[in-house]
Amino acid sequence: MPSNYLESLFGLSGQTAVVIGGAGVLGGSLCEGLVRAGAHIVVADLTEEGCTARVKALEAVGGKAGFCTVDVTSRESIENLLAETIKQTGRADILVNCAGVNVGSTFLDATDADWDRVLTINLKAVFQTCQIFGRQMIQSGGGAIVNIGSVTSHLPLSRVFAYSASKAGVLNLTRNIAQEFAAGGVRVNAICPGFFPAEQNRRLLDAERIDNIMRHTPMRRFGEPEELIGALLLLVSPKAGGFLTGAAINVDGGFTAAWF
Repeated sequence: MPSNYLESLFGLSGQTAVVIGGAGVLGGSLCEGLVRAGAHIVVADLTEEGCTARVKALEAVGGKAGFCTVDVTSRESIENLLAETIKQTGRADILVNCAGVNVGSTFLDATDADWDRVLTINLKAVFQTCQIFGRQMIQSGGGAIVNIGSVTSHLPLSRVFAYSASKAGVLNLTRNIAQEFAAGGVRVNAICPGFFPAEQNRRLLDAERIDNIMRHTPMRRFGEPEELIGALLLLVSPKAGGFLTGAAINVDGGFTAAWF
């Protein structure tokens, strides 16, 4: 009985989930959570090599998965991703925006190229993917979009000011889109992770920075990728999360609750 009840709340059988950035560490964990809940996954990332590796990993745990390469700096590429998703599965119920980049520098040392790259991939791409997939979801009668924000959506962090600005924008955009899409049956929410060291940010974590993070994280540790899955399943579930839109769930070990 408990397993049937949980499946009725969080099961995603028959739904298609597109995970942009699905070949990465955090995106890959989110893919696995969705596929284990019964969704058919379309892994979307920049390289075919990364996508196919992730598809094999998902199939190894018994999941249904396909892929489509995407360059999130190109509207045409994103439109192709939607077309391929419909071609492969006939539908697009869930979109997870997990692609992102980070550049570390002081404000005065930053370049226009760094700023443009971070804002294009982290924020402009979210605008475009939500617009392209959101229109399709509204026409189809509903869906769920989850954008990946950050603790920096709430609090600016030193040496990653472009990243902080982009993630603050993601949260604001999420709430704005949620208002507009609600009447069309599309829920739009965000997950704001704390510190989950991955390839893109590990090089920014010197000993002093790690010490500062730990002092401001009540749980005194980094997050593990699978610890994002519960929040994601809640936000995409039509039943358990059916009245959630415009929300942001902080998965950060208490970082945003205990800034001092």
